Amino acid sequence: MATLVTGGAGFVGSNIVKELASRGHDVVSFDVSPADDLNREYLGDLAPRVTFVTGSILNSADLDSLRQSFEFEKIVHAAVFTVNRVDLETARSRDIVEINVTGTANLLELARQIGPERFIYISSGSMYGMARASDQYFNEDDPSRADTLYGITKAASEAITQRYGELHGWATASLRLSTPYGPMERVTGHRDNMSIPHQWTGRLVRGEAIAAEDSDVGRDFTYVLDIASGIATVVDSPALPHDRYNITNGVWVTGEQIQRTLRELYPDIVVEEGAEPVSNVSTSPSRGPLSGYRLWHDFGWTPRYDLAAGLAHYVQWRRDSGFMD
Repeated sequence: MATLVTGGAGFVGSNIVKELASRGHDVVSFDVSPADDLNREYLGDLAPRVTFVTGSILNSADLDSLRQSFEFEKIVHAAVFTVNRVDLETARSRDIVEINVTGTANLLELARQIGPERFIYISSGSMYGMARASDQYFNEDDPSRADTLYGITKAASEAITQRYGELHGWATASLRLSTPYGPMERVTGHRDNMSIPHQWTGRLVRGEAIAAEDSDVGRDFTYVLDIASGIATVVDSPALPHDRYNITNGVWVTGEQIQRTLRELYPDIVVEEGAEPVSNVSTSPSRGPLSGYRLWHDFGWTPRYDLAAGLAHYVQWRRDSGFMD
């Protein structure tokens, strides 16, 4: 029996695949983009535990082939069109809905046909919607006030996932991720807005200057290895006391704090007023941190990486892998 991970060649998906493989899962990574050398190198010695399959969650023939070729015990649905910029939301409105809602329905139909033990939907803190202050946390019982198509499709897919599980007799959980950063973040056809840590660590390893930052705009940036660990904890848990969990380090981090931490870690980094500012970042407002209490209470899970440890590990991965983009 295998564990299916959709979107497994993407940013968060590739980290989920690696974490599950490290815990003994035989993983089938299903993605519209073929796995490349970076995907395989990232797995290292775990590569034999992973099978990469190229296909679309919108193509019934691809999903039928997947069902006929493997036996799945658990499904982690992470394939998504991540859009947090108004210009892209405007240009590709239908694609966002089609991929994020119809694609989820297609995966749930696949699950209905095979009857998995568990279906895990990878959601987002964007489903909470409107921003709160940095000292006000979002918890899982807060209603959705999503005001972007991305957030709205996440909230809708959560509700559809829950009802499918109730109707067809398998456990489900929706995992709301805080803002991830770390290894394997890169521009793809379904992810275009790169995080501030991605852009600044890239300039650091390339020896380029970064623009001085004093903004109080922030998010609960969470290292992607912690996010993958939190997801795997839910996938592997003997029981699911709740059907919705936030995965976060619960700490509000501003651009100024990220830059200050980089300067402390790498005193030779070049910071100057006239350097090119970050680009293609989210244009949605700052969001107060998610609460990670439920995940700790139910499973004892806590993040391993604070901001300094995450940034240091990320830069080291970039240097070791040669990933300079």
